Order: sequence, then structure tokens, then C-alpha cells
Amino acid sequence: MTPPAAARTPEHARIVRDLEELIVALDRRVPQVQRAGEAAIARAAALLRREAVRRIAELTAGSDQDP
Repeated sequence: MTPPAAARTPEHARIVRDLEELIVALDRRVPQVQRAGEAAIARAAALLRREAVRRIAELTAGSDQDP
């Protein structure tokens, strides 16, 4: 099966790398529970991470298969 055209472009590879860097940064962040609003920030970060993982999966679906 041939991967989607977007999965074969340099732009696609750059987006995936950027999303992976975002995930690493989010994973590195330690919530500061004593700060006001930190719980909301942590929830937003978790949602952003899930969306980045979902988008990477969407962009790379089928890209490891032979044409």
C-alpha cells in the first residue's frame, strides 16, 4: 500500500519532528502545584500532548509500508 502523499514530503517530516519536540518538552515540564492556575496549565498540556500524538499517528499512518 502506498503512503499518503503528505507522508512522503519533507514538510511532513518537519511537522512530525516539530510535534515530537513538543511532546518531549511537555514531558520534561514538571507542574509547580504551589502556583495559581497550575492545574489548568497541566490539563491543557496533557490535552496538547494527546493531540500531538494523535496527529503524528495520522501523518505517519502507512508511511512504514512498501509502495
